[in-house]
Amino acid sequence: QVQLVESGGGLVQPGESLRLSCAASGYSVDYYAIGWFRQAPGKEREFVAAVSRAGRRTHYADSVKGRFTISRDNAMNTVVLRMNSLKPEDTAVYFCAADYTVTGATPTHGYDYWGQGTQVTVSS
Repeated sequence: QVQLVESGGGLVQPGESLRLSCAASGYSVDYYAIGWFRQAPGKEREFVAAVSRAGRRTHYADSVKGRFTISRDNAMNTVVLRMNSLKPEDTAVYFCAADYTVTGATPTHGYDYWGQGTQVTVSS
């Protein structure tokens, strides 16, 4: 069992930055890839970014590539999503998720555990 808690959401203006954190706890978090997803009102949840178990590999959705950076600190059981140059279309509830998977994988679906989410609003 893995528990995930997101933090860092808020209201920002277009072009500004935010830093989301995902605190993980539970059994052998090192065995899990961690991903970030988002869901905007009236839309399906979509993949944003993922980081592999050891943090050496990352994968991003095309819509955030070059603007968002995902990283993890296994000693602190924390995964961070740094979001720069935010746009109104980035407005959504952001969720982190954990997937029990092989070393090096950065899955885009099939995650086992989910956090409750944190709201990000980009508006002038």
